[in-house]
Amino acid sequence: MADITLNAVGKKCPMPVLMTKKELKKMSSGQTLELIVDDTGAIKDVPALLNKTGDELLETKEDGDHLIFMIQKA
Repeated sequence: MADITLNAVGKKCPMPVLMTKKELKKMSSGQTLELIVDDTGAIKDVPALLNKTGDELLETKEDGDHLIFMIQKA
């Protein structure tokens, strides 16, 4: 279970990435963020963001029309 869930369903890129970046800044090291999106652009954009921030992508899964990213704050 994630510490924080961020629902970005209905948001088009770059909004999910910007929302994720903002949320990660507020988090403590080791906390996990569950990001839920329905924009397929996030498949490339979220890992690209995490490469810049140094945070870790733990898991990516599909749930119907939604993509769910589990991210751990570095």
